[in-house]
Amino acid sequence: MSLTPEQKQAVASWVAAGDNLSQVQKKLLEQYKLSLTYRDVRFLVDDLDLTLKDAAPRVDASDVTKVPPPAATPAPGAAPGEPAEVADDEDTGDFPDNPPAGGANVSVAVDKVTLIPGAIASGSVTFSDGVTAKWIVDHQGRPGFTQISQPGYRPSAADGQAFIQQLSMALQRQGY
Repeated sequence: MSLTPEQKQAVASWVAAGDNLSQVQKKLLEQYKLSLTYRDVRFLVDDLDLTLKDAAPRVDASDVTKVPPPAATPAPGAAPGEPAEVADDEDTGDFPDNPPAGGANVSVAVDKVTLIPGAIASGSVTFSDGVTAKWIVDHQGRPGFTQISQPGYRPSAADGQAFIQQLSMALQRQGY
């Protein structure tokens, strides 16, 4: 279908004003009695070399350097002030076959049944200094704490590494 220069100018002004394809499609029908499919409107916008304005810019997920780090959100049931994540990525790094020296006494247990909404696995951990915690792994694979026996506690880097390593091994044994 061919549009008049006036109609092309109107489409360009609508797109410049921030209208999306559905809105352009609706205005073409209302103002010019032109019934176009959504795909036809998409092709029209492309043919006119117009760029739609996105409400939220998209991030190229293929380039991990452009992806913003996820915001730390408390685990379900976590008390205010408790850490949401076990450790930052830079603290965990690559793990050797043996746990780090300071975290040799970290023990991890996996619950047989996980009843926490949003969690794919849960269990408990006892750190080398005796502090205990309940942990979960959410549906995106992120570990977090739901309860910690000592408010405001943050495990040492060695304990954090040992926890992540032992958690990974325990979940692998369970088939995760």
